[in-house]
Amino acid sequence: MSPRHALLAAALLLPALLLQNVLLWRLPLPGATPDLLLLVMIGLAVVWGPREGALLGFASGLALDLISPGDGPVGQWALVFCLAGWVAGRVADGVERSAIVVLVLVAGIAAGAVVVYALVGGFLSDPRVSWAALRSVLPWAVAYDVLLTPFVVPVVIGLARRVDPRERRYALPVAVAR
Repeated sequence: MSPRHALLAAALLLPALLLQNVLLWRLPLPGATPDLLLLVMIGLAVVWGPREGALLGFASGLALDLISPGDGPVGQWALVFCLAGWVAGRVADGVERSAIVVLVLVAGIAAGAVVVYALVGGFLSDPRVSWAALRSVLPWAVAYDVLLTPFVVPVVIGLARRVDPRERRYALPVAVAR
């Protein structure tokens, strides 16, 4: 990862982490809360690929583990985000690129992140994890992330592509008047 990539990642992920932890988790929303940090990380992974996606996922997940004490064992979110970043980068490499693909990708990764977090929590005997809790949280988490996607992910993709103009791996379709 180049220094320019690292600076942009820090400039996007740290505010997303703080907004999520200070504002979004405190909103009285039903079911779950939007995962802004996950969306920013997905946007970066889509442009920069699976290796950088896994690295950014691990770093942002570890930061989430450390900034929100009492939410679970340290490393649980790091594992989930690392896998999510790798999947986002890997899937973006091999698919036709469109806005619909981004929405489907976010929905799949959001659902997968909730399920993997629950599986790891169940494996570690977390008393907060149950199938009933998973069934009630999963649709809300996916819905909130998909609703935020058009406002977050295209902006992150655009900024990531501007950092290194040679990065042409992923572009959302834009109507250009000629």
